[in-house]
Amino acid sequence: MLFLRSALFNLAFYIMLIGLMIIGLPMVLKGRQGIFLLLRLWAKGTIFLLKHICNINMEFRHAERIPKGALLIASKHQSFLETFTMPLFFEDFTFVLKRQLEYIPIFGWYLRVAEQIAIDRGDGKSAMRQVIGKATKAFAEGRQMFIFPEGTRRPVGAPPAYKPGASLIYARTGVRCLPVAINTGLFWPRRKFLRYPGTVVIEFLPAIEPGLDSAAFGKALQEAIETGSNALTQEALARNPDRAHLLHIS
Repeated sequence: MLFLRSALFNLAFYIMLIGLMIIGLPMVLKGRQGIFLLLRLWAKGTIFLLKHICNINMEFRHAERIPKGALLIASKHQSFLETFTMPLFFEDFTFVLKRQLEYIPIFGWYLRVAEQIAIDRGDGKSAMRQVIGKATKAFAEGRQMFIFPEGTRRPVGAPPAYKPGASLIYARTGVRCLPVAINTGLFWPRRKFLRYPGTVVIEFLPAIEPGLDSAAFGKALQEAIETGSNALTQEALARNPDRAHLLHIS
């Protein structure tokens, strides 16, 4: 049954995605807000499919903690799921993402119209300078920026591997940062076909105000995200002990 539900969901998910990309082409004329409207339809449609096909519910905790205006959002990254559901709570945002995504037909065009920040991960310091420059411009416009401090999806329970990008953006731009904890990897695991039933939690943690130096901020950010995500993992495992096989084993 788990395999069948997962297969049905994946089929419906990609049919919906491709359908929205095709019928939504006129929304390009509305610029990035038109693309954001399509993204929200996709996110809400996916949440509906997860609930009614896979028996997966989504809980977003403490959305009241989200500050208004310019904001750096730094999230744990375990799954594809958080990348397109978190933006439901933000009006005008940008992601730091790998440039290869812009080469995907139609999808990449949408990313460019939505003014997302695509970087070449192998370009080192040059890429970071570009990110800081574009981040400064986005924050000046009152936009929000999403970043995954570890740079890529990580297995649940894997040792933290934080990169300096989030700390540099925080220090150079002087914006507040909203850490985000998740347990998505126990329900929509990375590089896996199966979708496991239960309650996905995405938790918005207390914001870190401007003023810390880069090192102090990096330490505070990692502690907040890791503590929060570990707590959500233990909470989910208490309800779903059969998910233990999804934990990273050193």
